[in-house]
Amino acid sequence: MNHNEYALITGASRGIGASIAKQLAKDGYDILLNYKSNNSKAKKVCREIQKLGRKCELLKFDVSDSKSTMLKLKPHIKNKKIKILVNNASHRVKKSFLKTTEKDWNGIVDVVLGGFYNLTKNVLPNMIVNKGGKIINITSIGAFSADVNVGYAAAKAGLVGATRALANEVKKRNILVNAIAPGPIYTDYFGDKTREEASLAAGGNKIGEPEDIANIVSFLCSDKANYINGQIIHVNGGMYI
Repeated sequence: MNHNEYALITGASRGIGASIAKQLAKDGYDILLNYKSNNSKAKKVCREIQKLGRKCELLKFDVSDSKSTMLKLKPHIKNKKIKILVNNASHRVKKSFLKTTEKDWNGIVDVVLGGFYNLTKNVLPNMIVNKGGKIINITSIGAFSADVNVGYAAAKAGLVGATRALANEVKKRNILVNAIAPGPIYTDYFGDKTREEASLAAGGNKIGEPEDIANIVSFLCSDKANYINGQIIHVNGGMYI
């Protein structure tokens, strides 16, 4: 068990983030659960984590807001050992490039890349002081496949580059930085669609489950992955080979 070690997961009130938070709680980490607005879902995930015997603290803030991020994280950075950071919060726009507004574009970039910067910039000093840590960035098959919104592809591809560059920068400080690129995952992104309907919407490809991503995060956060750094792990059932 990981005594007094915390995992901070962004966008963790639902979907992939919630699954990651619960899995890391099972792995023995206490959880700092970030979310933006959905109080009821965040509290539900928090209760589920507490039933596993782990601590869970809710951190409500917008990861794209640098001031809010700093203020919310400051007391935790000072008093806790944050061993794991999972940059999962994301934002999507289902529009063609010509219909993508400046607000749409900035919204995607601010959450995906701005969120990475705001969280990592604040948490990294804590990891350095504690002589180690692991950062997992959730990018997307959209960083490699052309069939997505241009802004989303650009931001997620930027996260790939940021992962590799930061991994190289901090590798001598016992901090490992990796990313996971999920394919389509069966979350509320698909609305009320059944799995079969979601599969058709994804071009007839197999749809993954949030747990598929959580399991890879769990592995990367374990001692079994201590020689893995600067890598992008593709989890998509073979959609991108």
